[in-house]
Amino acid sequence: MTKPLLLLLPSLVLAGCSNADNETLVFSDRSLEPCEEKPNCVSTIETRPDFSLSRFRLNQQGINNWEAIQKIALSLPGASLGQQSEHYIRVECRSKVFGFVDDFELRLDGEELIVRSESRTGYSDFGVNRERAELFRTRLADAEYLKN
Repeated sequence: MTKPLLLLLPSLVLAGCSNADNETLVFSDRSLEPCEEKPNCVSTIETRPDFSLSRFRLNQQGINNWEAIQKIALSLPGASLGQQSEHYIRVECRSKVFGFVDDFELRLDGEELIVRSESRTGYSDFGVNRERAELFRTRLADAEYLKN
């Protein structure tokens, strides 16, 4: 190999390894978008049974505690903050075993909390996004933020 090629090879290897998980990409707010056709997404705005979640209706205490609701979302397994604005948060939930990232999005809309959870990669999520959303529901109910 020639000397310039030898110098270039390590940088190509390192460049190929960077951004492998799409972690540094900027993601748009998809909380109001329907799920695609792959069974790796659930949402409260969906009408299709395989993709729909029951509504999250907040009581007055829940409406008044948006910051606490965000903290509950960030307490989910593997959660870290991805993006945040006034009435929106995207939480990145990383799986323990393979490190796959799912986007868990919340939007405060009056007394309703719009919830959307979708896997970034793969076809099926084996129900993980639905389980995450229902765990979140349980934690909101325990905090007495949901209407009965």
